[in-house]
Amino acid sequence: MEQAYPYGGHCPKADMVVALRLGESTMSIGDNRAVVITGASTGIGAACALHLDRLGFTVFAGVRKPEDGVALQKAGSDRLVPLELDVTDLATIQKSRAVVVDATKERGLFGLINNAGIAVVGPLEAVPISDLRQQLEVNVIGQVAVIQVFLPLIRQARGRIVNMGSIAGLSTMPLMGPYSASKFALEAITDALRLEVQQWGIHVAIVEPGAIATPIWNKSAIEAAEREASIETELRTLYKSVVTAMRKVVGEASKRAIPPDAVVKVVEEALTAPAPKTRYLVGTDAKLRALMVRLLPDRISDKLLTSILKLPH
Repeated sequence: MEQAYPYGGHCPKADMVVALRLGESTMSIGDNRAVVITGASTGIGAACALHLDRLGFTVFAGVRKPEDGVALQKAGSDRLVPLELDVTDLATIQKSRAVVVDATKERGLFGLINNAGIAVVGPLEAVPISDLRQQLEVNVIGQVAVIQVFLPLIRQARGRIVNMGSIAGLSTMPLMGPYSASKFALEAITDALRLEVQQWGIHVAIVEPGAIATPIWNKSAIEAAEREASIETELRTLYKSVVTAMRKVVGEASKRAIPPDAVVKVVEEALTAPAPKTRYLVGTDAKLRALMVRLLPDRISDKLLTSILKLPH
């Protein structure tokens, strides 16, 4: 008898398996291939949820609003199970774990994709401390909270963890300090976790995209404009030239942003490759910025960015 789940979904039947060709071997994807994805309402998270669902994974998609879960279910199969999951609310994380345990039993969890995140942008002098705390609460502490709750299930299945980082976690720019700080922290968390859990055959990877066409940047731009309107006139005047320059840069970058599908492909590889990488750079811009970090001294990099971004100096 199938178990009822939120939003009218149900757990797939025990005999449902799909074969995925991996080099010379074949991996069965079915009951013991369940994954949890946080931040699956839109953008990269939703794209990953639907793609893995099509591959035959049982996908538990974390969303904050019930209507987002309904929309995902309509787009996916009955293997896709929405979960009301807020990474800053431990009660919702634990409740989601109970649903996953009930569905997977002793099989455990094959994959955890930590994708939830927000982007707080603005001059560090002007960013409200409450906003900075929220940035770190969602993008750093929330990720660790989810990992702590689900790691015992990952251990059961000798599964994998994929953290959604950013090139901003390797290289930052003006106004990106809060967001970059959270992604730099996620790099450290990923490295530490990878060494801590290797003893159980668990692999941990981080994905580092460049500009991806998702709603997060439109939302952060609106919030940045609201934040700017609330700060003192003197501070707005002091940073006006930097803000103007960066708005132009972000606008141009958004036109070149690549679709979430590019990230989806590397997430699939991180989950299924026999020998996955520890890091996945996604996008030409991400690869160029990573190269700059490796090759250029800070002062030269600063001068180059100042010239390219047309920053005051």
